[in-house]
Parts: sequence; C-alpha cells; structure tokens
Amino acid sequence: MSISEKPVVAIIGRINVGKSTLFNRIIGKRTAIVKNEPAITRDRIYAECEWKGRQFILIDTGGINFVKKEKIQEKITVQTGIAIEEADLIILLVDIKEGINPDDFKA
Repeated sequence: MSISEKPVVAIIGRINVGKSTLFNRIIGKRTAIVKNEPAITRDRIYAECEWKGRQFILIDTGGINFVKKEKIQEKITVQTGIAIEEADLIILLVDIKEGINPDDFKA
C-alpha cells in the first residue's frame, strides 16, 4: 500500500491541549516534541501508523490560536489548514480541564 492509498488523519485543536502527546501515544514513540509552552509544534509532522490492523497516516499540527495573532502563529495556522485539506478524518482535541470553548467551534 502506498502512502497516498492510506487514509490520512489530522489532529487539530487549540494551543497546548495535548495534540503532540496524543500523536506520540498513537504512533507508539516520541517523535513530536512535547513541552508545556505554546508554539513548539510549528510544521506538520507525519507518521505511518497501524491501529487494530488498519494502516493510516497521522498528522500532528501546531495549535490554533484565535486570540493572539503573531507572525509565527499565522504560519502555524497555515500549516494546520494544509493538514485539514489533506485529511480524510480530523480529530479535534480539546482540553478536558477547560472544556469546549467558543474557539473550539472556530477550528
């Protein structure tokens, strides 16, 4: 199976909700850098995975920030948009401590 034949799953959400942690957990190794500070993941990170016998491509993305529009954040948002366009399925990750907020609906 070539990469283009595999479904693509993108993980998106606000800054620091645990997207990279979930990405690492699903792929079974620490590929994405995880820190307790915003804008660590800036580009899309891809990994081939298998879950219950199904192969797919998983994409980790940077956080979407609708409040603070710095130049780097705008570039991260563009990268996230590309991942959304590539995806067959999108996982919208939210912070369980904060719950769903209005910005999650904008994503």
